[in-house]
Amino acid sequence: MMKRNVVVTGVGAMGAPGIGVDDLWKGLNDAPGPAPRIIENWDPEPWLPLRESRRLDKFTQLALVATQEAFAQSGEIDIDPSRVTVSVATGIGGLESLEELVRESDKDSPRVSPFLVPMMMANAAAAGISIKYGFGGPVNTPVVACAAGTQSILDGLRQIQWGYADIAIVGGTEAAARVSAREGFRAARALSKSGYARPFDSDRDGFVMGEGAAILVLEAADVAEKRGSKPLAEVLGGAATADAHHITAPHPEGEGAERAIRLALEDSGMEPGDVKYINAHGTGTELNDKTEGHVVQRVFGDDQPAISSVKGATGHGLGASGSIEAAIVVEAIRRKELPPNTGLTNPDPDIPVNDIVTEPRAWEPGPAISNSFGFGGHNTVIALGPA
Repeated sequence: MMKRNVVVTGVGAMGAPGIGVDDLWKGLNDAPGPAPRIIENWDPEPWLPLRESRRLDKFTQLALVATQEAFAQSGEIDIDPSRVTVSVATGIGGLESLEELVRESDKDSPRVSPFLVPMMMANAAAAGISIKYGFGGPVNTPVVACAAGTQSILDGLRQIQWGYADIAIVGGTEAAARVSAREGFRAARALSKSGYARPFDSDRDGFVMGEGAAILVLEAADVAEKRGSKPLAEVLGGAATADAHHITAPHPEGEGAERAIRLALEDSGMEPGDVKYINAHGTGTELNDKTEGHVVQRVFGDDQPAISSVKGATGHGLGASGSIEAAIVVEAIRRKELPPNTGLTNPDPDIPVNDIVTEPRAWEPGPAISNSFGFGGHNTVIALGPA
C-alpha cells in the first residue's frame, strides 16, 4: 500500500519556559528554576471563557490553548469534519480534579461538582478539542506513560497514511506536577533530590516534574497543498515497541528502545547515517540516560549525530513531554537551530554519546528523531525532517 506523505502545518506549545512556541523556545536557553517546572500563575481567561474554563481541569485547558495557537498557524480547518482525527495523550490526566474530589469526599457535607468526573477523565482533552471544533473522526487518548505524547503523533500519522483521516490533531498535555504525584515519584526514587534535572551529567540524580502541552496539526501533503497550508516539517515515520521487562526500569540493554529506533528508521526509509539530530528522552535519571546513550552508540556507532535533551529546561512533562519535544524539533527545523542540553556540566564518561549540544547551535536542517520511553516499558520514536 502506498503511504501518504504527512506534513506538520501548525504547532502550539507551552511549558515552564514559556507560554506559546516562541516563548517556550526562548526559555530553553535560560537557567532552569527550582523543581517542579510548572507554569506559574496560570490563568486561562485570555484564551478561554471563564464559564468554559471552570468546567475543565488544567490539563485540558492547556491542550485547548495550545490547539488555538496551532490552528492560528495552520489556518481554519475547512474540510469534512469526519475526516479529522484527534489523538491527544496524557500520562495521568486530571489529577487536580481527582484531588479535589477526594478532599470533598472526606467532608461531612461534600460539595462535589457534577463536572468533576469528566474533568479528571484522561480523554477529556481529546474529547474537548473534538467537541469545541466539531471534529467527528476517530478520537483517542494514548496513555502510555512518558511515551504518550510521541505515541499520539505516531497514531495520527497512521490514521492519515492508512486513509482513515486527512488531518490529525495530535499532541499531549499534562498538569500532574502536584504533591500527590511528586510524593509518589519520590517514593519510587525517581525524582531529583537536588531539584535540578541534569541529563547525561555525571551528577544527575533524577528527573524534575514538569507540565505543559503541545498540539501539532498533521495533514496529508496533498490536502495541505489544496488548503494552502504551509508545511513546517514532514513526519517521515515512526515506531513503537515494548520492553516486556519491568514496570518502571528500562530493559538493562535497552533492547526495546533500540528496536524502536531501528524500526522508525526503516519506516522512514532511512539509514542511521541519514539522521542529523537526536532529541533524546534524557530524563536525568541514572538508568535512563545510560541505557539511552548505549542504544545510540549501538545504532549510530562512532559517527553519531548531534544529540540533546531539553528536560533540564522543561522538566519532565510525562505524557506531554514527547509532544513538547516534537514541537521543539519542528521549531529547530524551522529556525535552523538546535536546542541546548540544559543542566549539563560534567558529561558522564560512561555514556557513549559523542556530540551533546550544550549551547544553541546553528545547523542545516535534516532528518531528526525524537525518542520517548515510558514506565511500563513503552518505547516510541518518531522521525521528522524538513518539508
